[in-house]
Amino acid sequence: MMSTCVLRRPGTWLGILVMGLSLTTASGQEVESPESQPGHIAMRKVVTHHGVTINGQRIRYTATAGTITLTDEDGTERGDMFFIAYEKEDTQDFATRPITFSFNGGPGSSSVWLHLGTLGPRRVLMGDVGNLLPPPWKLGENAHSILDATDLVFIDPIMTGYSRPKPGEDKSQFHGYNEDVESVGEFIRLWVTKHKRWESPKFLIGESYGTTRAAGLAGYLASRYDMFLNGIMLVSSVLNFQTLRFSRGNDLPYLMYLPTYTATAWYHGKLDPDLQRDLQQTLKAVEQFTLNEYSVALMKGDALEDSERTRIVQQLARFTGLSETFIEQSNLRLGQSRFCKELLRDEGNTAGRLDSRFRGLDFDDAGDRYDFDPSMAAISGPYSATLNHYLRADLKFEDDRVYEILGGRVRPWNYDNVQNEYLNVAETLREAMTENPFLKVFVANGYYDLATPYFATTYTFNHMNLDSTLRDHVSMAYYEAGHMMYIHEPSLAQLKIDLTEFIHNASNID
Repeated sequence: MMSTCVLRRPGTWLGILVMGLSLTTASGQEVESPESQPGHIAMRKVVTHHGVTINGQRIRYTATAGTITLTDEDGTERGDMFFIAYEKEDTQDFATRPITFSFNGGPGSSSVWLHLGTLGPRRVLMGDVGNLLPPPWKLGENAHSILDATDLVFIDPIMTGYSRPKPGEDKSQFHGYNEDVESVGEFIRLWVTKHKRWESPKFLIGESYGTTRAAGLAGYLASRYDMFLNGIMLVSSVLNFQTLRFSRGNDLPYLMYLPTYTATAWYHGKLDPDLQRDLQQTLKAVEQFTLNEYSVALMKGDALEDSERTRIVQQLARFTGLSETFIEQSNLRLGQSRFCKELLRDEGNTAGRLDSRFRGLDFDDAGDRYDFDPSMAAISGPYSATLNHYLRADLKFEDDRVYEILGGRVRPWNYDNVQNEYLNVAETLREAMTENPFLKVFVANGYYDLATPYFATTYTFNHMNLDSTLRDHVSMAYYEAGHMMYIHEPSLAQLKIDLTEFIHNASNID
């Protein structure tokens, strides 16, 4: 087979034209080109070698940054999916070495958050509430990485990161619930096949909409490829969208969000003294109120008697730190944006959505919507800056296009599979766990998460109708932080312990 090669400069992809050729650049990075023959996996990559210390052990690992081309059986190339993989070196037996595929949510997010926040061998040094660091930000070794327990592959779905459709290909073929699961599922199959990892224990970890994707993939990988997973890790989960959509006629989110409103008010010192003493006891009390009096009150609607309504208003005020007048004006139904605007209004602040510990400053204190999410503003800059530097400086992968961190280039997102319904992939997960009774699930929840509140996750799993013999296959953990609980270092440290233990137990390897 004839090959041509033009190198603009070592370590770059721009300017490289190769067919079926593997080479090493002058700077020592291994570079592999796409195969041109039908039936081959089209792949390009840059490989570097590094080390990280975890639990006192120095781990040498190979980092690979590159793309895999998604191709139809007739040879039509549909798109290039970008990934970053970390593999522990000197692995003697891949059948005993777990592999974990990671992605974030949106839809429209790259995998940067889990990658540089908690799982990977490097993490963002940005500080936390009260001690945020100014730019320029840097990466440091991540002593809390799970690379000691599993190899890692971070996936950017099409139109996130550097992933793009091929010229002339319609991006909409990737942008929908079914379309996304199929394309990411095909990437996973190709990667596992290319790297001879079919015998390895296999895991998925997703955050936010990435948990929706993970549940969908659990079913799709099994039904399409007979690829059965060992475990799924869900960080800030959303499986049933009815629990989150504040739409008229759907009272469920008002119930699901209330305990997180209480946690937020507790954090900012807005509750009565008796409720401020112990967060866990206060959350138990509000959860019981939500499941009983509050749910009954919303169920009754306009039939709620005045005396009952007065008691509910008083209790809601007590558990949220908001005034009875505001709750009455809201018809007992507190939307997330209204709460974030109202809680700290008297101090001229707003509360964060992704992490309600954070405070923001709006143009003015009127209205019922905040100008921006202060927690997202605190996080996005550090992750974007460090990722863009890291790709070129450490991983030696160069591409002059925008690395799409998080945006709307996947819109519109296609939900035709659930027209006139709320997307609910809990049933897909139940089916996967039933057909594969060895599949385990771990769920990480942040108390201050107003994007995917923990009580909504509890509700969803309690309504899966999972057989009693499988219920102990689901484990949950809770952290005193938000949607991205790993920016809070004590939570990050505990999350590492919890994930490592889960992977070890679910791998079924002595």
